[in-house]
Formats: sequence, C-alpha cells, structure tokens
Amino acid sequence: MAIKPFKPILSKAQKERVVAAIRQAEKNTSGEIRVHLEKRCSGNPLERAARVFNKLGMEKTALRNGILLYIATHSRRCAVYADQGIFEKVDPQAWEGVLETLLPGLKKAEIELGIETAVFRIGEILRQFFPHQSDDKNELSDDISES
Repeated sequence: MAIKPFKPILSKAQKERVVAAIRQAEKNTSGEIRVHLEKRCSGNPLERAARVFNKLGMEKTALRNGILLYIATHSRRCAVYADQGIFEKVDPQAWEGVLETLLPGLKKAEIELGIETAVFRIGEILRQFFPHQSDDKNELSDDISES
C-alpha cells in the first residue's frame, strides 16, 4: 500500500496571499499575528488553539501581544487565541466578529479570502490597543503553520 504524500491545505500562491495579509495587518500594530491550519479538530477548538499557541512559542513577545488564528478546515472549526497582554485589554467578544468574517470563506471553499478578511480584522482590533511603534520588531514568523 502506497502512502499518500502530505497535501498542504493551501497552495503556494494562497499561502503567499495570506502571509502578505499578515504583513500588511502588522504594519499598523505592534501585535503579532499567526495563522495555523490543520484539517481536523475533534475537541474544543479554543483548547487546541492554546496548545498550538504554546507549541509555536507565541508567548515570547515582549508585550505579550501575540495572537493565533486557528482553523481546522475539514471540521470547519476555528478559534482566536490571544496572549495575556491582548486578553487583558480586548473584550473577548471582539474575536466573535473575526470568526464571523472567516466562516463564510470556509463554507464556500474560499479559504484564503476568509483568512485574509479575518487577519485584517484582527489587525484593526490590535491597532486600537497596540499601535505600531517606530522601534517595532517582527518578533514572530509571519509564515503559516500546519499540522
């Protein structure tokens, strides 16, 4: 029996679009945005997002302002997990609006458009509480992680 090769969730061009959206959103905030994709999530997506957040070392930002957009494409489950600095300043209800912008793209198989829209929305929210600073460094990779 042959083993099927791992097929990425997004094509190279789709990944490039999403990474460009992350970079654009981060131009207006000192917050650090990451996107993680996987096909299935059998449990609570917020708990899974917390595990991924920690695995990626996202708690290591100076202002504790990392945020993860977690998406399980086949399960159609998603979550936004914010680090302590964001959690203390931003009403958790704000993330519901982000997820609402993402879900239509998942349902219509326009995943990169949904992710882009959600990333821009995250950037708008972060800008209010963590505006871009002249000495801002990109502390976390903008690349999309997958498992």
